[in-house]
Amino acid sequence: MEPTDTKNPEFFHKVVDCQFACPAHTPVPEYIRLIAQERYTDAYMINWESNVFPGVLGRTCDRPCEPACRRGRVEEEPVAICRLKRVAADFKEDISDRLPKVEKKNGKKIALIGGGPASLTVARDLAPLGYELHLYDSQAKGGGFMRSEIPTFRLPEEVLDEEVGYVLDMGIHTHFNTYVDSLQAILDKDYDAVFVGCGAPRGRDLPDLPGRTEGEKNIHIGLDWLANVAFDHTKKIGKKVIVLGGGNTAMDCCRTSRRLGGEDVKVIVRSPFEDMKASPWEKEDAIHEGIPIIDNHVPMEFVLNKGKLVGMNFEKVEAVYDKEGGRKLVPTGEDPVFYECDDVLIAIGQENAFPWIEQSTGVRFTSWGTPIINDDVTFQSTRKDVFFGGDAAFGPANIITAVAHGHQAAVSIDLYCQGKDLENRPAPNVTLISQKMGIHEWSYDSIPVDFKREAVPLVELDKALKSKTLEVELGFDAEAAFVQAERCLNCDAQTVFTGGNCIECDACTDICPTSCISFVENAPEEELRQRLLVPATNPDQDLYVSETLPTGKVMVKDEDVCLHCGLCAERCPTAAWDIQKFFYSVAKATPDLVEVT
Repeated sequence: MEPTDTKNPEFFHKVVDCQFACPAHTPVPEYIRLIAQERYTDAYMINWESNVFPGVLGRTCDRPCEPACRRGRVEEEPVAICRLKRVAADFKEDISDRLPKVEKKNGKKIALIGGGPASLTVARDLAPLGYELHLYDSQAKGGGFMRSEIPTFRLPEEVLDEEVGYVLDMGIHTHFNTYVDSLQAILDKDYDAVFVGCGAPRGRDLPDLPGRTEGEKNIHIGLDWLANVAFDHTKKIGKKVIVLGGGNTAMDCCRTSRRLGGEDVKVIVRSPFEDMKASPWEKEDAIHEGIPIIDNHVPMEFVLNKGKLVGMNFEKVEAVYDKEGGRKLVPTGEDPVFYECDDVLIAIGQENAFPWIEQSTGVRFTSWGTPIINDDVTFQSTRKDVFFGGDAAFGPANIITAVAHGHQAAVSIDLYCQGKDLENRPAPNVTLISQKMGIHEWSYDSIPVDFKREAVPLVELDKALKSKTLEVELGFDAEAAFVQAERCLNCDAQTVFTGGNCIECDACTDICPTSCISFVENAPEEELRQRLLVPATNPDQDLYVSETLPTGKVMVKDEDVCLHCGLCAERCPTAAWDIQKFFYSVAKATPDLVEVT
């Protein structure tokens, strides 16, 4: 193998698994260290730079970072990264003096369609550059689906108002209570560019299921029903409720039903429990609130008696998987199963809806109803001055993905308005700085602790189910947050090797607790992985390979299992190993939005 190019920022970026897994590439270890130091406001600003909505995401994020966390490789549970983000938000001080200042106007005017996380991120990134930004949304406040689809017992309104306000207070021209029914009408206003971040607002239905039309009064689309609850149009539901679907929206529907009078609420899903799209913790929360999840049941019909919905019939199935992992749901041959209900909430997915985008605009769509976009970097549509992001771009995802889209779309809009090549993206901001202070002293806490992950404390169940606005999770207090922060393995503290200093004494291999360092003869990657002291079995994580050493061997480190403990650097007699803190920040349209020292 060729020597590793450690000057390529993507090598060490990939080693920081949590940050690499985050769509917005939030510098996770950096803000967790700040929380351990009780620098909550600094930790919040590190988050705000990347993900714009730390308080919101600290409660609602889908947490792609946590399955990637290295802590989960040495014990059962990863670091509670998401809930630590909330700690930063809960304990921060006033940040108004730290927010970027809006520069004088640059003469360019941008329209933002939809007031959700993607559009708000575009606004946050472009406002300091002097763009005049006009945001259109049919709701009375900003936030999009964060406001209408996430129940307030998970996301308090004041948290959302605060973080949306940070963006809107940058001089954004808001057009709330305004439903955009024509893209052409927007284009006729002579905007220099238009960003479409309207989400995927149409909930899927079961229009052909027998009884659907006759029972319409008591059969509701989950997305619409949640919005009606959020805006107080719906205040109650029947005592017996069936929720169809296995995603996070279904979990929100069933838990909200319990708070609106549902005494017997069931979630019924086609797939096996393990295959449900809902996050594991969302399923756990529903079960904790006494809601059974019945899997492997396919809806057959809505059953009515004298014109009134009284239940549903289901066909029992089992999942059969082929060698490639493909799944088929095969009927078991058992009799249909009947479940009583007063109301049914259909939460089986959502899709894009663009009836308001005329063909004459030049914006084209796929057969799936999603816009044809150049790529997932530029987010430019078939009409050069129209950009998409969030769920409106590629279909339903999550808040953090929408934020990531918004950052990249803002870069594209800025480049487009300057007449520059959209493919020539700005490089990430990267630093790699030695952490050595004394002979055996580092500028961070390098000793891995044995603390276990603790569950976030909850409001008493009987109190929680009496209110649709009382926040269920209490969050960590300062002491619990410190303990949890100490579980972080500081994966951004990189072990950097200088071959010219190495005398191949094997001191580092002797002390390494995971035997991830080897001095071996070089070979092609597949063979080299097997030659190491402990074979490197995860091909998705790169090997760190040195130049050829005087003995003809190379140093190879399996980055997949390194604990970043620094023992190799402490033990090395020639300083061939050094601990260097790596900081990676995705380039934004507005560079250096915040400064944390």
